[in-house]
Amino acid sequence: MKKLIFLFAILAVTVSTAQEEWGDVNKNKLTMKEIAPVWPGCKGSTSQLDACFNTKLTEHIVKNFKYPTEEYKKNIQGRVTVNFVINELGNVEVTSVTGGNAGLQKAAKDNIMKMPQMKPGMMGGKPRAIKMTVPFTFKTGK
Repeated sequence: MKKLIFLFAILAVTVSTAQEEWGDVNKNKLTMKEIAPVWPGCKGSTSQLDACFNTKLTEHIVKNFKYPTEEYKKNIQGRVTVNFVINELGNVEVTSVTGGNAGLQKAAKDNIMKMPQMKPGMMGGKPRAIKMTVPFTFKTGK
């Protein structure tokens, strides 16, 4: 009987020590990879899609960049940051615009709002709104 109690005590200590070492499985979190939105015309692997998205976004910004006339005349310069999401439908929604003055902010926001509809980002196999940030630097060169 003493041997049985002794074995039971060793088993209990071993089980409790093993649980402490591994931790509580209920506190573990599952992480899923976020897949970025896909710009129209981009194809390939995930890394190719990311590179294509960045290239197309840069081309879009350069093509649609307009320095506001009044701000240019007055030599108003600044850095504007546009925060936006590409929602579950693939449409752009600007969430905030900071920096610069109102004219520079409007120009930066208008540029982002001209982005085309795209295939939405995904997470866990479901469409997901993906947050993005784009900085604009307005310099007159005067």
